[in-house]
Amino acid sequence: MSSSAPPPSSSAPATPPARRLAGAAVLLSLATLLSRILGLVREQVFAALLGAGFFGDAYTMAFRLPNLLRDLFAEGALSAAFQPAFQAAKKQDGIDAARRLASLILTALLLIVGVITVAGLIFAPDLVGVWASGYAAVPGKAELTVLLTRIMMPFLLLVSLAALAMGMLNAEERFTPGALAPALFNLATVVTGLGLWLFGIGRTRGAAIAWAIATVIGGGLQLGVQLVPLWRAGYRPRLAIDLADPRLRAVLWAMVPATVGLMATQVSIYISSSFASREDGAVTWLNVAFRLLQLPIGMFGVAVGTVALQRAADSASEADLQQAMSGVRDTLRRGLRLVTFFSLPTAVAFFVLAEPILGVIYQHGAFTAEDTLAAAAALRYYSLGLLCYAAVKVVAPVFYALRRQRIPVLATFAAVALSVGLSLLLHPTYGYRALALATSLGAVANLAVLLAVFARNYGGTFPAATLLALLRMAAAGAVMGVVLSWGSPLLLSDARHAAGLSTMPAWRAIGGLGLLLLLGGSVYIVLCSLMQVDEVGDVLGGLKRRLRRSTPSP
Repeated sequence: MSSSAPPPSSSAPATPPARRLAGAAVLLSLATLLSRILGLVREQVFAALLGAGFFGDAYTMAFRLPNLLRDLFAEGALSAAFQPAFQAAKKQDGIDAARRLASLILTALLLIVGVITVAGLIFAPDLVGVWASGYAAVPGKAELTVLLTRIMMPFLLLVSLAALAMGMLNAEERFTPGALAPALFNLATVVTGLGLWLFGIGRTRGAAIAWAIATVIGGGLQLGVQLVPLWRAGYRPRLAIDLADPRLRAVLWAMVPATVGLMATQVSIYISSSFASREDGAVTWLNVAFRLLQLPIGMFGVAVGTVALQRAADSASEADLQQAMSGVRDTLRRGLRLVTFFSLPTAVAFFVLAEPILGVIYQHGAFTAEDTLAAAAALRYYSLGLLCYAAVKVVAPVFYALRRQRIPVLATFAAVALSVGLSLLLHPTYGYRALALATSLGAVANLAVLLAVFARNYGGTFPAATLLALLRMAAAGAVMGVVLSWGSPLLLSDARHAAGLSTMPAWRAIGGLGLLLLLGGSVYIVLCSLMQVDEVGDVLGGLKRRLRRSTPSP
């Protein structure tokens, strides 16, 4: 009697879930790394061109306004609500139904975000007056910020549409285009900034305006690079209005709690921005430090979270509830372990080597040693919450995949309440440093609430094996910190401090810092390997598989 099942030898064993998650996350992290490196170059050029103070603060605040509105009404809320719905529609009714949902959301975005963009152009003076009240004390600073805000408001619409495109690509496990899209945005501003630098135009009104225009162009490129693979896959953007469509209503209703939660976050950012605007340069110092923090958050937190959302949404759509929750719990555990493996050593490096890292990247042109010293203090406080900040990017999407949107909202409110309270309490004494510390402690509170609720409702978050692995990573990170502190005088010499960087050749400081980070990272990986932390093998295995796929057969 013949069997229709293939013999065991005819098919390769399935890749374990941990390695599939690690492999996809590694690929996405590498793509994100390219974007983030260009982002750092962008920040370098920006710091050298405009510096901290009048022009740098004006641009930073002007860009923050459309950027925050993007998080509030589009990218943050939309990504969380749309991707699971698109994935479910595709799984249940096919790709045509999923693409029709995308067209309905596209039309809604054009209408809603278009109105918001126009309102931003009209009410820019009021927005700047509220968000940067301290700018009014400096002649011309508020006026320039208003002009730059109006120039960059269309950026909101462009990146909102880019977020929709990214959600469609991610739902089909095509993560790379969305990860690479910000690279074009950064490239547009880098080219503009370098052009201004070559012509000797810096720290001027014209340079700030040119940088703002390049920002809008970069947003257009960010959208375009994601439309290409969608077009090739057969998607044709169409305007469609059907308010009775149940899937459209479900996405819009799912966006409501996410938007409310993000509105709470904006309260925290508003208070932080208002306080920072009273100290000349503080807006730029905090922005520089937080932008650097976004490198590991994007590479590890967002990368792992993006893959985890797709995996969790796929598991949650299973008809068997027990099987669905088993898959979701497994995805969450593996995501948390992976993001801890990457984020923990990065946080240690930022805390121990804040001055040389920031100095090597930013201390050029208009960005002085005093600016580096001030930004380093903020980076140290931000680094205390890096792991929690990145982990939230993994845990929160799981609740959206489970259609429990209100849980991340409650966690956000708890985090915002703590952050705002600490800012109000500590800022009068500690200045802008208190704002960075409050942000970190808010991230800790956010993660704590999310994990507590998940454990209570679904259980199985931290079995003994997971806790032991996290403790081993923490031990390896502590040893890494000691090695970095010990090796700093030997490999960096005077470049350990911002003032010393000004007297040392750039190649010497960069080379010493690179060797020190390589030493610290090697110690961390070796210790984790000796303590049998599975993530070492998973990540290396994922890299090997990606390399084999990209290598043509002889």
